[in-house]
Amino acid sequence: MKPFQKYFDHTLLKADASEEQIRALLAEAAEYDFASVCVNSCYVKTASEYLADSDVKVAAVAGFPLGAMSSEAKAAEAAFAVADGADEIDMVMNIGAAKDGRWDDVRHEIRLLAEVCHTAEKPALLKVILETCLLTEDEIVTACRAAEEAGADFVKTSTGFSTGGATAEHVRLMRKTVGPSVQVKASGGIRTLKDARAMIDAGADRLGCSASVSIMKEYLR
Repeated sequence: MKPFQKYFDHTLLKADASEEQIRALLAEAAEYDFASVCVNSCYVKTASEYLADSDVKVAAVAGFPLGAMSSEAKAAEAAFAVADGADEIDMVMNIGAAKDGRWDDVRHEIRLLAEVCHTAEKPALLKVILETCLLTEDEIVTACRAAEEAGADFVKTSTGFSTGGATAEHVRLMRKTVGPSVQVKASGGIRTLKDARAMIDAGADRLGCSASVSIMKEYLR
């Protein structure tokens, strides 16, 4: 089993996040040796430079938080983030297309970003945010399959900016649906050690958290 701290994508995605707060996030990530930091794309260069000598990866979001922009705009945002040093891209799926049953469009968009990530000079992992709180269980299953077919490396529960966050039930369903080559990230509302353990027990390979430090302190106690 991997070290507990390596489950965490230490996250700050608020619209009013200052550079000072981002630098504090990066310092915490380096201190605790988290798996990654997850930031908006304007901070990728800062993060990649700060963490260059560490084992902490840099993740950036694309199409965040609504997923409702054009596929080309998401791909361009992902490409700029990868060029600036992002190791991972967390894209928001086109949720409206999923609700409409336009799964070919969903797959096409994910495939577009997978190509951007996987063919870069320094390839990046692609995580697909499903926003599970807005989907039925059948839609979650279909979205997971679409993401896997289109080349995603992860499926992820939530942005943390919608009507709900991760649930153990949804994580369990996602883990059951995708094959062993696709990982599962739980994100949204994970604030305590109990929350984190519930997600890991359900099958999460990563946890997107803004409360990573307080969870680690609870764990170390």
